[in-house]
Amino acid sequence: MQPPAGSQVSRVPAQRTPPEQLAPPAPAPAPVRPKRPVRTVLAVVAGVLAVLCTVGGVVGFVLYDRATAPDRSAPDVVVDNYLRAFLVDRNDTRAEEFDCAGRADADALRALRDDLVAREQRFNTTISVSWGPLAVQQSGESAVVEVELIISASVEDISQSDRQRWRFETRREDGWGVCSAQRAD
Repeated sequence: MQPPAGSQVSRVPAQRTPPEQLAPPAPAPAPVRPKRPVRTVLAVVAGVLAVLCTVGGVVGFVLYDRATAPDRSAPDVVVDNYLRAFLVDRNDTRAEEFDCAGRADADALRALRDDLVAREQRFNTTISVSWGPLAVQQSGESAVVEVELIISASVEDISQSDRQRWRFETRREDGWGVCSAQRAD
């Protein structure tokens, strides 16, 4: 197509500079790395805190478990704890933690406790139970523990006490436990 008349456009075909003569394009500037030291420091601190909290939780659980677990390490220890829970605190649930898997034959000891409670109500007094040394005769995974219970009361300002010999059979299963309790007198 021809240019319109009177136009100043040259009739010479346009010439392009060959690509090899062109100036190389300016290199793209290297991407500027955003400064993130605060973000990195916060991530590291958060990671360290997470690890410390996890370790602290595990240590706390283990220490709590050891502190609250009933001591069933020896026959005399388990009988002492059983007597304290059953006769002094009168807490059957706590006493079950020290018996042979929740199945101690303690009917005679239960009868003694029931009798003490009835006397306390009848005489309007408090009866306390204590005990002396525990004698252990161990044979393998079982042991017999003998102890003298001291039952004391004060009625109308008169102190009274009674002593009774008791025999406890214990067995080691998952720790020692009281399996039976019988009066030895």
